[in-house]
Amino acid sequence: MLEATTERPPMIHCEGLVKIYKSDDVEVVALHGLNLTVEQGEMMAIIGNSGSGKSTLLNILGGLDRPSAGQAHVGRWNLLKMSKEQLITYKRETVGFIWQNNGRNLVPYLTALQNVELPMLIHGKPDRAYARQLLTAVGLEHRMGSRLTQLSGGEQQRVALAIALANRPQLVLADEPTGSVDHATGEQILQIFRRLNREMGVTIVIVTHDLSVADQVDRVVAIRDGLTSTEWIKREGEGMAAEALEHPVQDARFGSRHEQFVVIDRVGRLQIPKDYLEQMEVEGKAVLSFDGKRVTIGPPEGPEEHEEKE
Repeated sequence: MLEATTERPPMIHCEGLVKIYKSDDVEVVALHGLNLTVEQGEMMAIIGNSGSGKSTLLNILGGLDRPSAGQAHVGRWNLLKMSKEQLITYKRETVGFIWQNNGRNLVPYLTALQNVELPMLIHGKPDRAYARQLLTAVGLEHRMGSRLTQLSGGEQQRVALAIALANRPQLVLADEPTGSVDHATGEQILQIFRRLNREMGVTIVIVTHDLSVADQVDRVVAIRDGLTSTEWIKREGEGMAAEALEHPVQDARFGSRHEQFVVIDRVGRLQIPKDYLEQMEVEGKAVLSFDGKRVTIGPPEGPEEHEEKE
């Protein structure tokens, strides 16, 4: 007799994801076979330098761009095989998007309440009571009748979060949500993200340059050259498994509260952090050794070292 499983499928699963932009005779490969899995109800951040592919990934997950190859699933949706009609339904019902530029989130001549109601009206399901509930949840119950020019940058971004939740999406994507506000306001916004993530169970993915986001999320994934390269997972205190703590890899950007892992794809490829390679003086080629439990990497032996061993 088969046992019933309680495991839920992931909210996001990308495997070998490729995105190529073509312009005349020029081809730019933005994603080189990226792998990423995000569990339902998780709140995580994606970091990376400009041109790393993180914004391309966010646009694909948001249904704003189409992948070129590979696999990309969000919930029940296959992003490579959706029709135009399915794509509209996906963007209306499954995913909410928050832009860094508040002007893209809000209609300036509408009040905060009207802005939150707008996605509901477009979807044909107006619900003023729920719109009020969302604005109250983000701490703006006293600003419902205010227009864009009457709101601070932080208040505008909180309205944007309420808008993103208006159609009860399973997934919220946020592009640099703290990029246009000061540090204190950014912390407040992230705390609201975390609270809504826990209370509503919505999956949240944040693309950011702000490393302080790490304290508010479950996991940080770094993208480099169109591939996921490194993950930082927040420690869960004394209860963390002893084997996971035995040989932690620390990163000064996140401190001792996070443990760093390199990401290995299905064929065994990984990206070693550049600063590690520089410290080991490894460039171009490297020597690997395996002791039965661990793989060690180092620079090739020079002629002098080889002679000494002989």
